[in-house]
Amino acid sequence: MDSSSPHIPVLIDAILETCAPIRGTWLDGTFGAGGYSRRLLDAGAAHVIGVDRDPLALELAAGWAGSEPRLSLVQARFSRLDEHASELDGVVLDLGVSSMQLDRAERGFSFMSDGPLDMRMSQDGPSAADLVNELDEGLIADILFNYGEERASRRIARAIVRDRPLSTTRQLSEIVGKCLPRPKPGQSHPATRSFQALRIAVNNEYGELAEGLMAAERALAPGGQLAVVTFHSVEDRMVKRFMQARAGQTGGGSRHAPELTRETPAFELVFRKAIGATPDEVAANPRARSAKLRVARRTDAPAKPIDPKSLGMPVVKGIIT
Repeated sequence: MDSSSPHIPVLIDAILETCAPIRGTWLDGTFGAGGYSRRLLDAGAAHVIGVDRDPLALELAAGWAGSEPRLSLVQARFSRLDEHASELDGVVLDLGVSSMQLDRAERGFSFMSDGPLDMRMSQDGPSAADLVNELDEGLIADILFNYGEERASRRIARAIVRDRPLSTTRQLSEIVGKCLPRPKPGQSHPATRSFQALRIAVNNEYGELAEGLMAAERALAPGGQLAVVTFHSVEDRMVKRFMQARAGQTGGGSRHAPELTRETPAFELVFRKAIGATPDEVAANPRARSAKLRVARRTDAPAKPIDPKSLGMPVVKGIIT
C-alpha cells in the first residue's frame, strides 16, 4: 500500500499493540485521510470498512482505496455504523475534526486562516454562520459554555449579536479575541474554545458519540474490540462512563440508593485508565498531546441502549442540527 498520508493517526501504535493480533473485519468509523485504515490493513486486518460523513474524505481517498480490495468505503455517520456492518472484530473511532478538514480554509473549521464560517463535516444542514446569525444571545452563550467550556461565553455572545451578520472565520476570531485577554506564550489561541463549541453544535458531535458507542456495541462480535481516541475531557468522560457502565463497573448501591439489578456485562475493560501518547509521539505529532485511548472487549451479552444523560453528555436545549 502507498504509505504516504497527510494525516498521522494518533495513538495507532498503542491501538495495534493493545488489540493484537489484528485480524478479521474492522470498521474505521472516522476514516478521514485513511491513516487508521491503512495501518489496520498493514497489521493484518482481512477487511476494513472506512466510514466517514464527509464526502470529501472519500473522494480524496478514491485513488489509493480503489486499488486496495480489502478496503470498502461508506459515506455515513458513525452513529449508524451498525447499519453497514455486523459481527465485527473491531471498531476504531478517532473523534473530533481531522487535519484534512482543518487545513482547508474553505471548510471554515480553523481560525488560523480566513474562510467561510461553515464547519459542517457532512457539508449539509445548518452552518456555523447560520447559528451565530440566527440564534438568540442566550442560546449562543449556552453553546459556548456547555460545548466549549468558555467562561466568557456571555460576553462573547453579546459581541457576536452586536456585530452580526458574520460570514467568515476571521470575523468571528477577531470578535472573540477582543473579548478575552491577550494569550501568554504557550497558551492556546483565544478563539479555540469558541470554534470548538460551534463545531460541536453544528455537527451534533456529542449526540453522534453517544449513538456511535451504542451502534458499536450492536455491531461487534463477541471478542471484538472497541478502541476510541478522544481529544478533550467531555468526550473522554462520555467514553469512560459508557465503557464502565456496559462493563458493570459503575459501583453498587448505598443505604440511600439500593443497588440496581446487575445485568450481564456487554464489555470487558481492557485497561481501567486511559492511555496517553508517549513523549516521542507528541514530539512527532503535537496533535497527540491531549489524546486519550480507551479500549473495551465485547462479550456475548445482548446489546442494550443506554441513556446519554448517564454519560455526562452536555445538552443545549433549543438547538436542532
